[in-house]
Amino acid sequence: MAQESPKNSAAEIPVTSNGEVDDSHEHGFNRDLKRSLPAGLGLSETQITSHGFDSTKEGVIEAGAFQGGQRTQTKGGPVILADEIKNPAMEKLELVRKWSLNTYKCTRQIISEKLGRGSRTVDLELEAQIDILRDNKKKYENILRLAQTLSTQLFQMVHTQRQLGDAFADLSLKSLELHEEFGYNADTQKLLAKNGETLLGAINFFIASVNTLVNKTIEDTLMTVKQYESARIEYDAYRTDLEELNLGPRDANTLPKIEQSQHLFQAHKEKYDKMRNDVSIKLKFLEENKVKVLHNQLVLFHNAIAAYFAGNQKQLEQTLKQFHIKLKTPGVDAPSWLEEQ
Repeated sequence: MAQESPKNSAAEIPVTSNGEVDDSHEHGFNRDLKRSLPAGLGLSETQITSHGFDSTKEGVIEAGAFQGGQRTQTKGGPVILADEIKNPAMEKLELVRKWSLNTYKCTRQIISEKLGRGSRTVDLELEAQIDILRDNKKKYENILRLAQTLSTQLFQMVHTQRQLGDAFADLSLKSLELHEEFGYNADTQKLLAKNGETLLGAINFFIASVNTLVNKTIEDTLMTVKQYESARIEYDAYRTDLEELNLGPRDANTLPKIEQSQHLFQAHKEKYDKMRNDVSIKLKFLEENKVKVLHNQLVLFHNAIAAYFAGNQKQLEQTLKQFHIKLKTPGVDAPSWLEEQ
């Protein structure tokens, strides 16, 4: 009986039925090794590819980040890193840079105009309308202050007349000899106080309307004028830059700058034209609204003052009804929202 030679397990090479080397054990070993490694250690999977001894190619070692047993193969060539997410800090820095450059150009333009070295764009007709508006605003503010002073003084006089009427009425009851005289004066002072309150209501309505016109309507138009003036300064600043570049040499270095300056100049020119058109429209509507408001208020003020000093109580009350002015009864508070329901 032939004695079997001992087999060395390390020297065994499994062969399939087709005569090929069975590498299932090697794959199983690699699989067991991967399972034994804990996840999240940041290890890299390394693949060693070797060719035959007769091959002229050298061995290639490919290393890739471990991604759960799957490795994405990359094609040869340069590696390009695409960062599609914009950095907010870089965007803010770019905005600050543009703002600083624009501020510098506008400041230089303002200084040049004040020193008489730079030229400025002027719309004579529009500038004249703006100057008239600013001058009228100062005059309307003066009228508003005087009307407020008149209202304060009239209020004090009405208050004094009411107190004087109460004092005459009290003495009329206590002085039998002068009962009629004190009574006449008490009635007169009370009537004057009542008419004064009616006139005070008309003056306060006049003040409120003029205040709305001056501090809201005109002020809103002047805010648009300020925006127009800022746009004009920016337009002139970029216009000056473009003119300076056009006077210089034209070569490969200056042509891109000229094109960029031309683009910025065109953008600020459109902004300037738009703001000039907006100011013209607002000035037109403001003039129409101002005439309408002041016409009604001046008629109210004249009729109320004339009726009061003429002692025409009915005409004074009719004037307030004409302009839908309601007087508050002294000592009576406005009804609550529950009472209005």
